[in-house]
Amino acid sequence: MRLIFLGPPGAGKGTQASILGENLGILHISTGELLRQERKDKTERGVEAQSYIDQGALVPDRVVMEIVHEQLTKPEAKKGWILDGFPRNVSQAGVLDGLLMGMAQQTYNCVISFEVPEKVLIERLKKRGRTDDTLEVLRNRLKSYHEETAPLIDFYSDRKKLEIINGFMSRESVASALKEVVEDLKKNI
Repeated sequence: MRLIFLGPPGAGKGTQASILGENLGILHISTGELLRQERKDKTERGVEAQSYIDQGALVPDRVVMEIVHEQLTKPEAKKGWILDGFPRNVSQAGVLDGLLMGMAQQTYNCVISFEVPEKVLIERLKKRGRTDDTLEVLRNRLKSYHEETAPLIDFYSDRKKLEIINGFMSRESVASALKEVVEDLKKNI
């Protein structure tokens, strides 16, 4: 199973990807977590990414693509994966398609978009308590999401690969809806 999770910051995609990845025994690839680790380790990529993240801007495609490529070529990725927080724009989606085709003709089974009202997102993000989650940064991240990432909804919908899940439900209800989508996908594989 190869899945892409889309949704604004605070939509719960990371939580759900972690749960589902563990249940299916597949790799959860969170670009946000990987970037946070690179920043913590003060790698060259991490230092570069930090300057963008501090402003609430998206990390450049080149940096994120390097990280994603490293993850997708890991041996454990052969069993399947969930991309969480990537791609972030139509350009990255095109590069991802090319990357996957070059990797033994891989593709993704489905793109799942988690939808949550913006007011709820801001409240959720404030509660997370991350140092990079100031109100100004949160607003910039949501603005970046709407400008850069939201067009992916149409991109994947046009390819008949998109499923939408109401991320405003309880964690358990979202997990249940997600499980239904995965079960339907398994029937068609």
